[in-house]
Amino acid sequence: MISFAELAVVEDIIRSVNEKAVLPRFRSLNDSDVAMKGPMDPVTVADREAEDLLRERLTAFLPGSVVVGEEAVSEDASVLDALTGSAPVWIVDPIDGTRNFIAGSARFSTLVALAAGGELLASWSYAPVLGRIGTALAGHGAWVDGQPAHVAQIADPSAPTLPITTSHPVWWPHGYGRGVDAMRDAGLDVGYFDACGIEYLDLAAGSRSAMVLTWEYCWDHAAGLLLVAEAGGHVAALDGSPVRLEGGNALPFVASADPGTAERIRGLITASGPAAG
Repeated sequence: MISFAELAVVEDIIRSVNEKAVLPRFRSLNDSDVAMKGPMDPVTVADREAEDLLRERLTAFLPGSVVVGEEAVSEDASVLDALTGSAPVWIVDPIDGTRNFIAGSARFSTLVALAAGGELLASWSYAPVLGRIGTALAGHGAWVDGQPAHVAQIADPSAPTLPITTSHPVWWPHGYGRGVDAMRDAGLDVGYFDACGIEYLDLAAGSRSAMVLTWEYCWDHAAGLLLVAEAGGHVAALDGSPVRLEGGNALPFVASADPGTAERIRGLITASGPAAG
């Protein structure tokens, strides 16, 4: 459905939207430019304008396609129904890391993925201030910062030495937050992340062993899931099943450099979860 040349065209669209709607507001937001969708869930005028522009330009690029965007879903949850519809779907997070963006941190990105029939076809992860870009084309590989991307080679999954990142335990599913302690007690180097789009870039480029994801909003994960898979990585829900874009996954799920690392992490989390008492 999309070629290498078209992969570059979409990248140009994403870059141009950032130039118009996002970067001019970086470190220049007024109080009136920020609103709260819910507790700890801010949105800015940049998020909304960027999503509107991406919707307009991406659907013009691929007639008949639709967009599932974070901001549109926050206004109307039925937008998610497109994930199981027949039309190609652009899954969009206009600014992943909005809190960082508001704080003036460069650690934010625009995430775009194209899917059809529940399968990911292509993805783009663009961190404009950091100057980083990750792209993936199903069946053809992944690239980070213009170079072929490959996950880390883990010689011994029982003792990975590269960092594992996750969200703070307060964001884990009820009863599973002790999984962070279990991983650390097993000798794993566990840290917390602030922008999952950038963490997916790092995992695909080989500087992480794994990510443990405690929520399943498709706009946060779709681009990174394909990027990691095409870089040779492995993704599975807590029960070992494939991660579904439409949700209903056993959480947390694990994106990792190899199946052995994922299996070890899932085992530690499961053993420390609610059933463990």
